[in-house]
Amino acid sequence: MKREFKIQKEDTLLNYLFEADLPYSRSKIKSLLKHNCVSINSEATTQFDDPIYPGDVVVVLPHNRSLDTPLNIIYEDNNLIVIDKPYGLLTIATDKNEDITAYKLASAYVKQENPKNKIFVVHRLDRDTSGVLMFAKNKKTQDQFQKNWNQNVQDRNYIAIVEGVMRKDADTIESFLQENKTTHMYSTHEGLKAITHYKVVRRMKENTVVSIRLDTGRKNQIRVHMLDIGHPIVGDRKYNAKTNPLKRMGLHAYRLKITNPITEKTFDFVAPLPRNFIRFTKVTPNQLENS
Repeated sequence: MKREFKIQKEDTLLNYLFEADLPYSRSKIKSLLKHNCVSINSEATTQFDDPIYPGDVVVVLPHNRSLDTPLNIIYEDNNLIVIDKPYGLLTIATDKNEDITAYKLASAYVKQENPKNKIFVVHRLDRDTSGVLMFAKNKKTQDQFQKNWNQNVQDRNYIAIVEGVMRKDADTIESFLQENKTTHMYSTHEGLKAITHYKVVRRMKENTVVSIRLDTGRKNQIRVHMLDIGHPIVGDRKYNAKTNPLKRMGLHAYRLKITNPITEKTFDFVAPLPRNFIRFTKVTPNQLENS
């Protein structure tokens, strides 16, 4: 059974769990933490010394988190539902018929109110990319946003941690992307045009944190373009990364600023940087907003 705790005073995670009302031994608690069964504010962690603060919500699951993934809702109204998708979760099922996807979780959520409720895919994120993911609650809204997607999107901002130290402070990468028989995308002289803008947020000893904005939204676009300039995203073995300091791919969909083409209302959806990104990079929210 899932157990949820609202933190009343500052502490470290493992110390709090040892003192909490849990039916587990200390070794079992450590095992649950190791296997991603503990989350802070809907984000799984394996760090025993993670700080927790008053108002934080700690959830402990008796089994792996992927079997009971929390749905972190950023925004919801009668037409839209926007979530902060965790890494490792597909947007929709592939031909392998995965049981757990963001689509299925969001669909189950809206059906709690009415079993006839449905959701519709507006855009997608790769399995190992976390961050802002938007679904429509009806076909009309899906069509409205997809019809002129690039015109409706005012800002689509990703944060990436790449291998190596970038020399340029900012640059634009343009190419044409194609897909080979093994589903790898690659840059060539024909295919779908892709335009990626990047700006350095912070240089580290062996890595660089970059803010990325897209003019186009092609499959694996950011991953291919970072590889093209010799700085693959950490943890991205598909596109030749050699290191994996986060134990996941270092790409997060930070912001989606989009205008409803009918009402002309602009939404600005933000998914805060994951805790392990912040821990590794020491990047502050102000640095992200100014990037």
